[in-house]
Amino acid sequence: MEPLVILVFLPLVIGLVSEWVFRDRKRAMFTAAAGTTLAIFVCLRFLDSEGTWNWLAALLVSPLAITFALFAVIVTYGRSQVPKRRHRQDA
Repeated sequence: MEPLVILVFLPLVIGLVSEWVFRDRKRAMFTAAAGTTLAIFVCLRFLDSEGTWNWLAALLVSPLAITFALFAVIVTYGRSQVPKRRHRQDA
């Protein structure tokens, strides 16, 4: 269950939070990618008490997590930028 949380749900949350904080797609995507990589590194450090995983392992598994984070930013950005429909006021 831990790998699913770290590699899927945590990046989605990071992507959503970065979009809500910045409201700018470019900054949100950069923050989501960097934040996801950093979060994976920190999780590997704390969860691996024996020290068998290192920063290279975090770097190798991070593209999958970064993809989920960027997906969350793109979906959230697209939903927040949809123009509202105007009501016709014909009378």
